Amino acid sequence: MKNIYLLLIFIPTVTFAQLLDHIVAIVDDEVIVNIALQEEVQNIKIKLQQQNIVLPPVKELEQQVLEKMVLTSLQLQLAKRIGINVEDSSLNEKLREIATNNSLDLQGFKTKLETEGRNYEQVREQIRKDMIIHRLQQRQVASRISITDREVDNFLSNKEQQGLATTEYNIWHILLETPDIPSPEDIETIKQKAEKIVTELKQGGNFQAMAVATSDGAQALDGGNLGWLTIGEMPTLLSSIVSNMKAGDIAGPLRDSNGFHVIKLAAKNIGEPSIITQTKVQHILLTVNDFISDDDARNHLEELKARIEQGDNFSDLARANSNDSNSAAKGGALGWISPGDVVPEFEDIMNKIQLNKVSKPFKSRYGWHVLQVLERRKHDNTEEVIRTEATKQIHKRKINEELQAWLRQLRDEAFVNFKLGLF
Repeated sequence: MKNIYLLLIFIPTVTFAQLLDHIVAIVDDEVIVNIALQEEVQNIKIKLQQQNIVLPPVKELEQQVLEKMVLTSLQLQLAKRIGINVEDSSLNEKLREIATNNSLDLQGFKTKLETEGRNYEQVREQIRKDMIIHRLQQRQVASRISITDREVDNFLSNKEQQGLATTEYNIWHILLETPDIPSPEDIETIKQKAEKIVTELKQGGNFQAMAVATSDGAQALDGGNLGWLTIGEMPTLLSSIVSNMKAGDIAGPLRDSNGFHVIKLAAKNIGEPSIITQTKVQHILLTVNDFISDDDARNHLEELKARIEQGDNFSDLARANSNDSNSAAKGGALGWISPGDVVPEFEDIMNKIQLNKVSKPFKSRYGWHVLQVLERRKHDNTEEVIRTEATKQIHKRKINEELQAWLRQLRDEAFVNFKLGLF
């Protein structure tokens, strides 16, 4: 077993006083001390209380939190070994984004944290760790996921599945893991525990409190809340039964290679048809280069705009002048544009201008434009939305399945030693 002296060499940031406080876990080349564990337990308690989730017994909560800290430590150690880091500029950009999402500037965000009794520097470093882990998971798992057209076609192979593609389910989940090679006794013991949980829940037990206390799932400390999922995003084990459940129903235990699952359908949201406004538009683009300045491009487009308003044909001028070779060949025509099809600078002008009017010259990331809106129409793009959503759902489900398998492998292959008989 590694001795304390060696651990101090590996972990210079861990003080001797912290080690004396006592080590609660050795995780490969790092240690987790009780001070850190209790700080995280306190954070989780506050979070659960804010969500009105009944707190489990302290020892059970400590065990769940420590397992989460072990996985975090393993991922951060791996990220360090393979050179994944988050530079200050990216971290600062993320902090500004978080502040903006809370209708604050960065100073206001700092002040808000201080009024909540939280240390800004600690929050900043926690966000850095979260970003490092996200980058690690992207490299190790998400970047390897691919979706084929055939998979999407198979998913949408029947009308019932198409209807389910835009229906969302809020699922709560408890997982009781089985060993990689379980004995019949292991399976029976865990199955009986799962059946007891189902019985208690059906008799009125608090699902979220039970998840915090017993679940081996990644969302245990969120009360088992998997969030809003569509059928395509769920593991096949769940998707096969959720569509027939009503809000409030409890199902399980359900067994797969990971163990026994218990789920509750907390709520269901049936998707609506998607009706969008499409715009038929044509434009002339002038790009800026070493020979054509911004002023040159804008002035030339002002001249072309005046000629169009005096009766010259827009399409003829687009063919002769536009630097957008694809649309120029079609007289500047871009066809029917849906929301999100073009860059925001272009879409903003397109949405504001009246029919058949020619816009003032404006700049986008591609150069200078004038545009003319020819028609607008309402379009039912539900089928396109369903296919896009189906692709996203399959992708998300694959990532979740691969991520859980990868985390389990990472945990199984690591040296983890819980100390002091805490559990």
